[in-house]
Amino acid sequence: MAPGLYTDIGKKTRDLLYKDYNTHQKFSLTTCSPHGVAITAAGTRKNESIFGELHTQIKNKKLTVDVKANSESDLLTNITVDEFGTPGLKSILSLVVPDQRSGKLELQYLHEYAGVNASVGLNSNPMVNLSGVFGSKALSVGVDVSFDTATSNFTKYNAALSLTNPDLIASLHLNNHGDTMVASYYHLVKQHSGTAVGAELSHSFSRNESTLIFGSQHSLDPHTTVKARFNNYGMASALVQHEWRPKSFITISGEVDTKAIEKSTKVGLSLVLKH
Repeated sequence: MAPGLYTDIGKKTRDLLYKDYNTHQKFSLTTCSPHGVAITAAGTRKNESIFGELHTQIKNKKLTVDVKANSESDLLTNITVDEFGTPGLKSILSLVVPDQRSGKLELQYLHEYAGVNASVGLNSNPMVNLSGVFGSKALSVGVDVSFDTATSNFTKYNAALSLTNPDLIASLHLNNHGDTMVASYYHLVKQHSGTAVGAELSHSFSRNESTLIFGSQHSLDPHTTVKARFNNYGMASALVQHEWRPKSFITISGEVDTKAIEKSTKVGLSLVLKH
């Protein structure tokens, strides 16, 4: 099996520790037609502000067109072509209106022993990004670099290592020009119940600071999942997610600073409807 793309390294741990945790109110409604058209209306309330988004997706064989309009008057468009000229190659053209410098062309290629992602901005002084993962599903190494042609400087160069077993995934990242090291692991304890634990340790060499976060998840039944996490600064979070109909979820999450419980409690609600 292919090792995947650079963004896949450590993804299991990130999903366990961060995905679906929310301290705001979110609502999403998706309708799908039998002809490959899906329309999603979403809204998020943060404090006293409300942000909206309308997303339309059209699929036709190997072509996918995504158009998003948000409450900030931005129009985001992605055009994706799968199997672009050769098996395993995908092309993505993206742009944001009215930002004329936002255009970007991206190519993704998945091979049995490699995954490569390259992108270039569609302007006179583009930003060029190249990432690659080499190895197998069990052991892989990756690099991620960005080059600014306007200044002739490398704005990003990261590296990562991943070790994958049937029930254990470990990864190591070196980010921010070598200043930040992130080590993470994910362990599937019981497959039938979806019980898993994970942890992430992030250390900044320049600030000599470390952040450690632990998390776990468990399926109470085939439609209900509970998750919890805790970090070394005393922040604790938990959520309950229930799939009350296929691909429709209600998620209630909370966050509290255990050092100041009376002042810091936050509760979020997310409702996703699809039909």
